[in-house]
Amino acid sequence: MKGVGRALIALLVAAFGTGAVAAERALDKEVLLDAFHIHMDLGAEPGMKGADDMRFMALQSMKMLSFDWNAPPSLPQVRAERTFVVVRFFPVDDRHTRVTPHHTRWGDGGEWDAAYAYFDRAWTGVLGQLKPSFERGPRDWAPWLQQLEEGRRRPSPMP
Repeated sequence: MKGVGRALIALLVAAFGTGAVAAERALDKEVLLDAFHIHMDLGAEPGMKGADDMRFMALQSMKMLSFDWNAPPSLPQVRAERTFVVVRFFPVDDRHTRVTPHHTRWGDGGEWDAAYAYFDRAWTGVLGQLKPSFERGPRDWAPWLQQLEEGRRRPSPMP
């Protein structure tokens, strides 16, 4: 498998290991790390940075990655709950890999409907940016981070 999937899976395997145990000559090492985090807004207060305290659930080398996920801070009721994501990788040919996120464990009504709509847009954006990031290289996040910082400095509108 080559292309986007191979590069992404190689990165994830390097970060988390394969979990394989050899029966013969082997070196087994271990390191204990803080929880797996993805922060969208590094300058935000703890608990408001993005996917705070998400948990890596499983990795099937070259095939699947799963983790739990929380809603954005603007949806506090749903944020207190967790949804579940399974990302699968399917080789198409020697240059292409199909990447399929399956995001589940949704509630109904109110903030749940808003969170579902948010992630419907977010996954479309993430997958849309994944391909160019592997074709052209990493995205420069500095302008986006600057925009977040400027938003934090603006006073909140009065109710």
